[in-house]
Amino acid sequence: MEGRKQVAVIGGDARQAAAGRALARAGYAVCGAEQVALADYILLPLPLDETRTPLAELLRAAKPGALALGGRLSAQAKQIAQEAGVELVDYFAREELTIRNAIPTAEGCLGILLRQRKRTLWGSGVLVTGFGPVGQALGPRLAALGADVTVAARRPAQRALAESLGLRSVPLAALAGVAPAFDTVVNTIPAVVLTEPVLAALRPGSLIVDLASRPGGTDFAAARRLGLTALHALSLPAACAPETAGEFVAQTVCEILREREGSA
Repeated sequence: MEGRKQVAVIGGDARQAAAGRALARAGYAVCGAEQVALADYILLPLPLDETRTPLAELLRAAKPGALALGGRLSAQAKQIAQEAGVELVDYFAREELTIRNAIPTAEGCLGILLRQRKRTLWGSGVLVTGFGPVGQALGPRLAALGADVTVAARRPAQRALAESLGLRSVPLAALAGVAPAFDTVVNTIPAVVLTEPVLAALRPGSLIVDLASRPGGTDFAAARRLGLTALHALSLPAACAPETAGEFVAQTVCEILREREGSA
């Protein structure tokens, strides 16, 4: 390990394990929580849940000048790090990780649609709400399978991008008006846009797959009352492709460390 920067990888799920292997391939000396006091860097899980990760204990044991990196940092986590005198960086805030994570999210969503639907995606109309990184990854993949994809997005630039990729687009405000044409909706917007009036306008027995972070973009109670199947599919990268998801975390962390080491 001499001469190599040491990374303590905290957490034992498949994504963290894959991230550790990728960091080792990148030239870092990787260890576990038991050697946190010797580590230059501490890789914390995504999301960082203080109830499952003994954060205060770990950071108090860190050597002076160590850098901790975690995902989806809460105000509590930041306060714990400040009290321990350890700098804490949120790697999930990096745009490149958001874009990379959209790939396994889209693939995981395709798997859900293929399992839950009784018809092929080919020849079917699918409504995608939102056209950020996840919508941009999902829309063309659906179209490649022969689906007729319509994107509902608030911003004209997002609608133009969807059209440039061969997809249809409508303003988000027109959701209720276009809903009767669909029995399958994928939401990517982390605000409630699939309201009861929109859900009621969908075809009977429709399927909604909500990919947005909690609380999601669907009125789930209304969906149940209307007899619709509404699934909140969270953390698909870790659930569907943990090896790839871990490598994406490692790539992002390596970028952060290169930037910092280059300016040191």
